[in-house]
Amino acid sequence: MALHTVLIMLSLLPMLEAQNPEHANITIGEPITNETLGWLSDKWFFMGAAFRKLEYRQAIQMMQTEFFYLTTNLINDTIELRESQTIGDQCVYNSTHLGFQRENGTFSKYEGGVETFAHLIVLRKHGAFMLAFDLNDEKKRGLSLYAKRPDMTLELREVFQKAVKHVGMDESEIIFVDWKKDKCGQQEKKQLELGKETKKDPEEGQA
Repeated sequence: MALHTVLIMLSLLPMLEAQNPEHANITIGEPITNETLGWLSDKWFFMGAAFRKLEYRQAIQMMQTEFFYLTTNLINDTIELRESQTIGDQCVYNSTHLGFQRENGTFSKYEGGVETFAHLIVLRKHGAFMLAFDLNDEKKRGLSLYAKRPDMTLELREVFQKAVKHVGMDESEIIFVDWKKDKCGQQEKKQLELGKETKKDPEEGQA
């Protein structure tokens, strides 16, 4: 499921802050600093998620893979999101902007007159982060995982599994991404190579 779509469809309530997150090795409610924003400005891979609501689970199953780029703007506190999704045999591109609230550590998306929120959970040690949604609603709650590399370590997998159980869900509800099904990575690589060749041609013509 696309990151911006998740932010539109789900809204967060801070029930998790009332729990003890140490059991899942996660920290809730940390302020978002410029250092964090610099760390987030990178390429990210959607690794998996656990969502209670059926249509959200189905949306994840329809999307084979997703990677995206985050570019932060410190002047107006927004984040540009550029994503590439593999859906079937197609590579689908999309771009949008996210807001963020520094004090309570949340991302936000304003759509159709409604602003929804997701709590950012940084897993810096693992080069990853999670987003938590609707944790007070047993039928809608969800947790998603993103990492800087598509090859997930066993330790990161276990951290996410523990976090999912900690918010009252079951490991069986997790859908992990199979990056062997990615169609967008090769396309991006070809576009980058083509761009390099295009830059070389004018130089060769002047030689």
